[in-house]
Amino acid sequence: MDIKDQLREKANALPLRPGVYIMKNGEGRVIYVGKSKALRNRVSQYFQGGTGHNEKTKRMVASVRSFDYVLTNSEIEALALENKLIKLHSPRYNIRLKDGKSYPYIRISSEKKGDWPRVTVTRSRKKDGARYFGPYSGIKTPYDILETLKRVFGLPSCKHDFPGDIGHVRPCLYMQMGQCIAPCTGSVSREEYVEMIDRIAAFLKGDMGGVKRDLKEEMLAASEELRFERAALLRDRLKALEKLYDKQQVVGAPGDEFDVISLYEDEESACLCVLYVRDGMIFDSEYLPVGGDTILDSDAVCAMLCELYARKEYLPSEICLGYSLTEEERVTLEDYLRTLSPGVRVRLPERGSKKQLCDLARDNAAQHATRYEKEEKKDLRGLVRLAALLGLEVLPERIEAIDISNYGNEEITAGLVCFENGKPKKGGYRLYKLKDQKHQDDYEAMTTALQRRLAHREEQPLPDLLLLDGGKGHVNAIKALFAGEQVDLPVFGMVKDDFHKTRALTDGENELSIAGDQAAFLLVYKIQEEVHRFAFGATNTSKRKKLKKSVLEEIKGIGPEKAKTLLTLEGGLSAVKRASVEELVLLKGISRQDAMRVYAHFHPQKNREGQED
Repeated sequence: MDIKDQLREKANALPLRPGVYIMKNGEGRVIYVGKSKALRNRVSQYFQGGTGHNEKTKRMVASVRSFDYVLTNSEIEALALENKLIKLHSPRYNIRLKDGKSYPYIRISSEKKGDWPRVTVTRSRKKDGARYFGPYSGIKTPYDILETLKRVFGLPSCKHDFPGDIGHVRPCLYMQMGQCIAPCTGSVSREEYVEMIDRIAAFLKGDMGGVKRDLKEEMLAASEELRFERAALLRDRLKALEKLYDKQQVVGAPGDEFDVISLYEDEESACLCVLYVRDGMIFDSEYLPVGGDTILDSDAVCAMLCELYARKEYLPSEICLGYSLTEEERVTLEDYLRTLSPGVRVRLPERGSKKQLCDLARDNAAQHATRYEKEEKKDLRGLVRLAALLGLEVLPERIEAIDISNYGNEEITAGLVCFENGKPKKGGYRLYKLKDQKHQDDYEAMTTALQRRLAHREEQPLPDLLLLDGGKGHVNAIKALFAGEQVDLPVFGMVKDDFHKTRALTDGENELSIAGDQAAFLLVYKIQEEVHRFAFGATNTSKRKKLKKSVLEEIKGIGPEKAKTLLTLEGGLSAVKRASVEELVLLKGISRQDAMRVYAHFHPQKNREGQED
């Protein structure tokens, strides 16, 4: 009995109950996870000769050598378990969203113990009692929203600690411009501040129209009470909010909130488009390109939507789908989403404005799918040409590159970047601070950094190709290291021209010109620019921090904590240099003696006592 007959026999013996099935290849790796309300019927279909299956499904079935299953009490439980298993195993043939940590959120910190909440942008969502809004499709959107919040609500943009710094720091320019309510002055109570935060939370949940109405009513009331300066300030905030409105495409009535999701798929590419409609406007959009091997049946898309919405702080009251689902699948998805947000509805519009929006989303998905496919082909072409030029035995799907950055004999740092299929993979980036190295020696620094990289080869597999930012000497030094560690890994150096651009690659003996091959050249150029940016940026940041701290900590009586307190002045170190003794004394934890020493350090030509008087 061959393997296909064995799998068919096992599938025919499954119970007619809801559950999840887990397909594995010959290496025991999970390649596909699915769910069904009747496992026997669903799984046995895969092994009945492949009739009715598309090419992607046929390729998946051809790779299956075994499967496991887990029974559940309901199809909703099966859907939830399927979602968890997809996140755990990242199967090749399932839709995989990018890591949730890479999505940006707007965070409102907790109000526990009388804290004054702060509003920030973050890429990590934790269970810390804070409120998170998002995730947003890109980093620009939440920062644009945060800037609008500062102008509309007077949200502080400083890093002062409230209420600890109230009365101990001087107000900044934003207060004078009417763009900050200035809690630091003590003129704003915690209750008023929290009320502002609650209005911001309502705004982030999509109640932009309500916030707009409140501002207009407050502006008219101030005008009637002849408080014209207050009315003008509210007018400017209202304009800032309307400016944000002007950027959005109006697609519904005020107060309308729903999401629109459509799918585009052809033989070469696929993409999901999500339009987020809030208060009648397209507030944000997200595009999820799907890999060529991914199976895109309705079951797979439902699992993806469950994961997408499980990450969100807030779900709209309605989700409109622009692709086919059976009524049973629609109800199952709706029931699952209601465990996240009671009352949410899943609809499949057949006519009207929402059907038009579904069509618009599909058109946008088609454009992004085509663009994504072109980029994929370009990256693949670069990898193929690079492999041919270097005589590699396998396509270098994973490439790592390393560069050394330093300030003379200080801040010696190695930056390592990782590219998968021609694209940066930030999870593979590593930074090695070589604190034990007391002198500038790129060969020693690179060797030490790669020794540390090899020590973690079990946790992070070695790449198909290693590129060094250096010449023949660097390559030979690393080849000697690899020989001693018994590591068989292709190593090449990126040889630069007078303009610090890679002109050739070297294997330690010969130089291989890549200037005549555009696809390979562009790929190597992209990698070289990225590794240089990463390594130099880390060194520069570290040096600036050290300079700021060292200048202040040279002053008698000023340690790291007091230096940190001094730098809370708006304007940082420059503000400390300009500040008077009286201004420095206002800082919490800075005594008059400390303030006089700091002032004297930056104004040695002046009489300290006379200046104090």
